[in-house]
Amino acid sequence: MKVKYTIYTIFLVLIALKGNAQTGIEKKADKDYAQYAYIDAIATYERVAEKGYKDEKMFQKLGNAYYFNGELIKAAKWYDALFAMNADQEPEYYYRYAQTLKATGDYAKADKTLEAFNKKINTDKRGILFENNKNYLEQIKANSGRFEIADAGINSTQTDYGSAYYDNKIVFASARDTGGVVRNTFKWTNKTFTNLYSAELKSDGTVGKPERFEKKINSKFNESTPVFTKDGKTMYFTRNNFLDGKRGRDEQKITLLKLYKADFTNGKWTNVTELPFNSNQYSTAHPALSKDEKKLYFASDMPGTLGQSDLYSVTINSDGSFGKPENLGPAINTEGRETFPFISAENELYFASDGRPGLGGLDVFVSRISKDGTFSAIQNLGAPINSKQDDFAFIIDNEKRNGFFSSNREGGNGNDDIYRFTEIRKLLCKQILKGIVVDLETSKIVDNAKVTLLDEQFNAIGEVVTGSDGSYTFNVDCGKNYHIRASKQDYETKELPVAIKTVTGETNVLVSLEKRIKPIGVGTDLAKTLDIPIIYFNLDKSYIRKDAAFELEKILAVMQQYPKMKIDVRSHTDSRQTAKYNIALSDRRAKSTIQWLVKNGIAPNRVTGKGYGESQLVNKCSDGVPCTEAEHQLNRRSEFIIVSME
Repeated sequence: MKVKYTIYTIFLVLIALKGNAQTGIEKKADKDYAQYAYIDAIATYERVAEKGYKDEKMFQKLGNAYYFNGELIKAAKWYDALFAMNADQEPEYYYRYAQTLKATGDYAKADKTLEAFNKKINTDKRGILFENNKNYLEQIKANSGRFEIADAGINSTQTDYGSAYYDNKIVFASARDTGGVVRNTFKWTNKTFTNLYSAELKSDGTVGKPERFEKKINSKFNESTPVFTKDGKTMYFTRNNFLDGKRGRDEQKITLLKLYKADFTNGKWTNVTELPFNSNQYSTAHPALSKDEKKLYFASDMPGTLGQSDLYSVTINSDGSFGKPENLGPAINTEGRETFPFISAENELYFASDGRPGLGGLDVFVSRISKDGTFSAIQNLGAPINSKQDDFAFIIDNEKRNGFFSSNREGGNGNDDIYRFTEIRKLLCKQILKGIVVDLETSKIVDNAKVTLLDEQFNAIGEVVTGSDGSYTFNVDCGKNYHIRASKQDYETKELPVAIKTVTGETNVLVSLEKRIKPIGVGTDLAKTLDIPIIYFNLDKSYIRKDAAFELEKILAVMQQYPKMKIDVRSHTDSRQTAKYNIALSDRRAKSTIQWLVKNGIAPNRVTGKGYGESQLVNKCSDGVPCTEAEHQLNRRSEFIIVSME
């Protein structure tokens, strides 16, 4: 196992690299943010909630805010408060609550919550899977059983993995007759070096006896994962940072991985050179060629990587030079490991990942590369290719529908083994889910919004960012149920269920986002900005109700956030009672509100106010005009107008 992780785990130095980069980003974001006066509604709710105030919608928003950001333990705190306040929630909250309880280690309570979830909606497949003690995703189950697999017949008691096709042979990495001990600061001990081996592919599907690959390619360090051009004249491969007898190291004295190129001349592999985008400070590994051989795909933890390792592509120019590596982006990469890419003759990207829903460890996934370079919905290959352990390095001959993959599953010969397979049923996807994202209030296009595609279990399986036209597009499976989640800074995250039809075509969904972070300044009514209900005084009363104190805590939190802010409290009534009575009533209400704020720490010179009675009605409900109670209620309101910020 340690040998394999030496090769395909992108190393711990990544943590430091990403940590330093993120610190810089945060500092810049703080500086940019400080130039404006904004209210973060979620942060305000949290400050209010921490004081002991309870509100069901607030707990839902706080729980969702952390859940959508993957902070499940923090989400559990607010979902716990939500269910303590009212256990009769929509089914989805039961499922989210159970997931967050697992994150805290409270599996007993999580199981009870899932049981309640299943009773709420017993047709939901998630509840059924739980009741059957299964946690395989429905998509993975549907994709399973499409392969017949067997031991490749070339495995040793050591590590064998990472195969490639070459001249009617399979070339792979093996540690079968090499060994050694490496001790370094990353605690990688007792690692056995791998070299490249080749074996003949026989007509009956079996594999011949392995032979060591050419000496010029193999070194005293690790070699692995080659790929060959169709004409057999060029190979790319992975090796530790070692060339011409010289070993390279990073700043922490660690020898990382690099990609190398070799030419086949006069029957020999010669001219071993490293690729120009390598670095001593990060790893590049596991090359794969595009169908037209004009792009090289690989895994790396170079600066700009989204997770522990990402997949990249780089253009191979006609003169043999290389372009600038490009991250395949969030449509493919996650915060985990994406590695071992392979491009099939049908322009499918196969890769291994532990950042996506799977059966355990690394699973193999596939996505079709569209003509415009975008990726279709990513799908798990299912069992038996994937198992509870690590499964990776998948390659396929599209004409014969057979190939090889590597795994450390139980029952193997060594740490990792190579298996051969035959595909007996292809994976198809015929539907497109598309739409646009707009501003809820203005209906204007929202660009740069992140739109995430989720399966029925709310596992993210795709992600795009809207362009100037606000559009998003996903390739999805017919007859499946999905959710789409749209988010953007300054907006509330929105999530919508989507049922895909069972016929080929398109499914269009419009997503309207509501502003979350709203600009404030002189003239802003904080009641509207903070979504404070119009009524918090009873009819003919001027005392502050208990639920009104929760609303006023929002105002208090903002005034504490901006200690120089001054506001004017303007109280209004409906037209019932006389104008004189209403002026006096509204004035008492304004003074009662001011007194509450002052009592809770706001300096008296920061708050002014008065009552306006029925002089500023917002609708037709003046004296003598018949109106419903709801229409009258619209006029009973308080405004909190910012009059100064300095």
